[in-house]
Amino acid sequence: MQEDTIFIDVVLPLAVPNLYTYRVPAEMKQAVRIGSRVVVQFGKSKLYTALIRNVHHTAPSAYEARYIESIVDEAPVVNEIQFSFWDWIASYYMCHTGEVMNAALPAGLKLSSETKIVLNAEYDFSNLDLNVLTEKESMVIEALQSRTTMLVSEIADLLKVKNPQPVIRSLREKRLVVNYEEVSERYKPRIIPYVRLSEDFINDEEKLAKAFDSIEAKAPKQLQALLFYLNKTGNINGLKKALPIDRWIKKSDLLKASDTGAVNGLVKKGLFEQQEFEISRLKIEKESRKNIDLSDLQRKSLDEIHMHFESKQVVLLHGITGSGKTEIYCRLIEETLKEGKQVLFLVPEIALTTQLIYRVRNFFGERVGVYHSKFSENERVEIWNSVAGNVSTQDTLKSHINYDVVLGARSALLLPFTNLGLIIVDEEHDSSYKQHDVAPRYHARDSAIYLAHLHHAKVILGSATPCLETYYNAKENKFGLVTLSQRFGAASMPEIEAVDTRSEDPKAIAKHRDKLFTPRLIDEIKIALDKKEQVILFQNRRGFAPYTECNTCNWVPHCVQCDVAMIYHKSSGRLVCHYCGYSMQPPSTCAACGNSDLRYKGFGTEKIEEEIEILFPEVKTARMDLDSTRSKYAYKQLLDDFEQGNVDILIGTQMVTKGLDFDNVSLVGVISADQALNFPDFRTHEKAFQLMTQVSGRAGRKDVKGKVIIQTSQPQHAIIHLVKEHDYQQFYQLQMQDRQQFHYPPFFRIIEFTLISKDLFVLNEGSAQLAAELKKYFHERVLGPEFPLVARIRNEFHKTIMLKSEREFSSVKIREYVKIAIQDFNRNELNKKIRVRIDVDPV
Repeated sequence: MQEDTIFIDVVLPLAVPNLYTYRVPAEMKQAVRIGSRVVVQFGKSKLYTALIRNVHHTAPSAYEARYIESIVDEAPVVNEIQFSFWDWIASYYMCHTGEVMNAALPAGLKLSSETKIVLNAEYDFSNLDLNVLTEKESMVIEALQSRTTMLVSEIADLLKVKNPQPVIRSLREKRLVVNYEEVSERYKPRIIPYVRLSEDFINDEEKLAKAFDSIEAKAPKQLQALLFYLNKTGNINGLKKALPIDRWIKKSDLLKASDTGAVNGLVKKGLFEQQEFEISRLKIEKESRKNIDLSDLQRKSLDEIHMHFESKQVVLLHGITGSGKTEIYCRLIEETLKEGKQVLFLVPEIALTTQLIYRVRNFFGERVGVYHSKFSENERVEIWNSVAGNVSTQDTLKSHINYDVVLGARSALLLPFTNLGLIIVDEEHDSSYKQHDVAPRYHARDSAIYLAHLHHAKVILGSATPCLETYYNAKENKFGLVTLSQRFGAASMPEIEAVDTRSEDPKAIAKHRDKLFTPRLIDEIKIALDKKEQVILFQNRRGFAPYTECNTCNWVPHCVQCDVAMIYHKSSGRLVCHYCGYSMQPPSTCAACGNSDLRYKGFGTEKIEEEIEILFPEVKTARMDLDSTRSKYAYKQLLDDFEQGNVDILIGTQMVTKGLDFDNVSLVGVISADQALNFPDFRTHEKAFQLMTQVSGRAGRKDVKGKVIIQTSQPQHAIIHLVKEHDYQQFYQLQMQDRQQFHYPPFFRIIEFTLISKDLFVLNEGSAQLAAELKKYFHERVLGPEFPLVARIRNEFHKTIMLKSEREFSSVKIREYVKIAIQDFNRNELNKKIRVRIDVDPV
């Protein structure tokens, strides 16, 4: 092996534990950059986008290194700090770096590998016996003889079948066709043709005048195009004066005044010149700077934050709802930008970015970018490049900008920051910061603290109801603590009233069994509407009815794939499973007894909306839940309507609890607090307190006095009482006693193992084995295995094991022991039918 042979270690977007080593062809050596994308073959034939992690001259000893197929990038798309961050996430959350890469990179930066089918070049088709082929096989061969290559999807369309694989497999077995992988770039830059007056005519007035006279006499449509151009560029009288050489306008704009032939004719004559530019898909906002005015209390809090930052990296800003935390954030952003550094502003929900972006851009204009999952693939790539500073303004009409402030949800944490100075985590208590579904199951708040450490940046955690672990760290002097205990300006805290939904009168119970609103809440809604004030109604359950029940035998239709009742959605007229998405028409008769008396039970946001429209037919209502906000701009449209007074009553799930600020909301109604109080989880009371406090904080934000009605059958419940008194300190003390007594965070760490299999017998045996393996190292700290509340999802059974460990127990040792236990578990052949999902610090 020659010493100048270059090898690279790459990160593959797969759940594999190691980096893989590839060889670089001599002609590609000069283009190798750590952090750049390369196309590599992995396995028999599959091509993947990988990232260069290391460059060296050492061949792997365990296998022969393959050559890379190509290098995609001239400049790296991932930097060294990101790689270090990914490695930490993979280590702490017990997953693989390739899984972090998959979560971090926008889909547009992942090259798509498509399987193409071609004729086998080694087969002599002149001797092909057509009798050995089926009709469908003959159709494919005839198509390939004329088209050379076909995608699998194209073959499916040709044969008019959903799955063409049996036909393709048969042709492969007969050695008539082979397949290969073709990789294509998914990100497509937005290319727009522009035109401008040719430089020759700008510098020669006489030449321009002759050309003008010529087209005026012979080409009236060309004259229209020229006059439109001069008017558009502000030079309608410009025959006497030169136009700026860079006065480009879109060709499509010219076509509105003329036609393609006329514009192309002007280009052919040399009067216009045409060029294509790469134009950003992102909206470029004009700067609208305003002074950031702080109250005395806000300035005092800002000074305290500065003081804590002298000795601590992280500060918790515990400010009650409406206390003006956003203005303090903006002052800190301003200070960070003056230092020439970047800022990351995290929010838990996309809905929050809709309202917050306008407030932040009021101060910082076009320096603020937004990043979340509602953006298209191409838009996310452009934001990625902007944050990384990989945007060139050459040949782009300066339509691209480099964002200094990024405001976004959880995924924004994984952007390629190069000089991060401040991270703000607003509503830091929110469980939306935790990734639940797929690895890496990271928590954005905790990960943000480590990312800030890598950048030597500062972190602000803000909340009116801090997570108990966060507040504990502040009390233990690990984080700085700053408290804002008064609302901004003249606003006061809302009055909270708990209304008992029970009745001692049996007749009243029978009559009002299905009523959603107590008379007290209805009266308060009427009072608010009479004053031309707005109302928010909160119910943390979407759909119309949680279940359908036979009134004779109590049979309830369940999902065929999951152990849950089907939820009725009136908007679609179907029963829907919220776990797997399976849907069906509501049955007309009971599947058990045959009776047709089926009734919808319980209530979700759809039913509340319907009942409000019946009670208040003249009132404008809107619903804010997952079903009503699926489109890209649905959040913005809905919130704009509410803010502008086009909606009187807003009905929503937990989306309406998170940091939204509306001046005219005087009443908030919690339709059913019991659901939040009675869920079997150690965090239930914490989440209930946070949820009710946050939604209560939407009332009385400015000059309007706020009122909150909490409907509950447990008005004397301790959590309800603490919410009414706005008493976070007492709530914290009570919860800490329970957490310490029953070995829960922040005193203990938790790792949850979920075992998943289609075979229930194998799952039972395997989960018992894994629990036994873990108990070898952790003994009584291991709980389970047990079935969760929903034991079957998508026809797969689930069992969970919980590991509780003291905070003093080495986290490195914990991960070593878990790794050994999993390896021993995997040695059993039967356990290959089981997937093990690890969730560190579940919420």
